[in-house]
Amino acid sequence: MKTYVTLSGDTYDRIALRELGSEYLFPEIVASNPRHRLTLIFSAGVSLQIPEPPQEMVYTDEPEWLEGDGDLEMTELPLEAGAYG
Repeated sequence: MKTYVTLSGDTYDRIALRELGSEYLFPEIVASNPRHRLTLIFSAGVSLQIPEPPQEMVYTDEPEWLEGDGDLEMTELPLEAGAYG
């Protein structure tokens, strides 16, 4: 965890975007700084704890309905005359 010192006018979403890479991660910062949970706009000089960004979830297995290369499934269905033009 690192420390961030606010600038006048900082908001949680701007800090999250700058420090964690996404404004949608601002709840992570709020949770790490319960003392300032009701602050909407910061004045300069407030020290906040910035957690490590969460690790991205990587899925290696395809779900059952997505298995296969997709080519065969696309060529099995005949196009109806006039359906696309």
